[in-house]
Amino acid sequence: MQRNPMDPTSPQFQYVNGQMREHFADLFATFEQRNAEALLLSGWTLDQPYGPHPREVMDGLSAGPQAFGTVVYFHAGYWQSRDKSQFRFLAPAFQAMGWHTVLVNYPLCPEVSVAQIVDSASRALAQVTRQRQDQGEHGPIVLCGHSAGAHLAIELALQQAAAQANAPIAGVLAISGVYDLHPLIETSLNEKLQMDAASAQACSPTHRVRAGAAPALFVWGAAETSAFHVQSRDMAVLWQQQDNEAECLAIEGADHFSVLLDLIAPDGSIAHTLSHWAGR
Repeated sequence: MQRNPMDPTSPQFQYVNGQMREHFADLFATFEQRNAEALLLSGWTLDQPYGPHPREVMDGLSAGPQAFGTVVYFHAGYWQSRDKSQFRFLAPAFQAMGWHTVLVNYPLCPEVSVAQIVDSASRALAQVTRQRQDQGEHGPIVLCGHSAGAHLAIELALQQAAAQANAPIAGVLAISGVYDLHPLIETSLNEKLQMDAASAQACSPTHRVRAGAAPALFVWGAAETSAFHVQSRDMAVLWQQQDNEAECLAIEGADHFSVLLDLIAPDGSIAHTLSHWAGR
């Protein structure tokens, strides 16, 4: 029997219906205006390919020769929608904080699986690392992801930990992420995700946290549904249980997308965390 999608206890409400806000249209209009303004800055390199798929491309905005390091950003969209171009407004804020920015696109479900999207994200990070080496850059890399992008960032951090390599990831900013994918099977999102219990288990980093992972800041909007609070808090605990550094930050009054406004605040908690990871 199908549950009422407006039942606050249902996964459909927690991950879809209950996350919607009336002001999203106006908020995204503001984002689009800022995206256009961002492209007026010098230092952009757009749509660099990092793999064979048409969506395996990334944008870069340079912060100049004195940059502290590079922020690699993975966008939201439940692995099935949205585009890096919708979030270019973030790059000038990172630039002003002294960081190069790379915005990553990736293939989407149902054309590919979630596991294949993780593979794409890994290819993107490998290319960023190679380019930095070629350019003689030695500063840290910070992975930053929002929603589905937070899942991808955490997956890459765990890949680095598993490899036990001296890779350059200095930290992970994981914003409003989903790390246990099992609840999504019972939602309309699964029409494109096409997960069963086995694939959801395989793609849930909650089952693979290990020691040696980079420090992580788990951020969410206090006005989001409770499932998003739980997802981030639980992941932070798992991170800490493996002796990894993890902190939690709930942004008061923020929802699933307005939380990004705190990400770009020059004097906000996230900016201070970036400063710490830069060694300042």
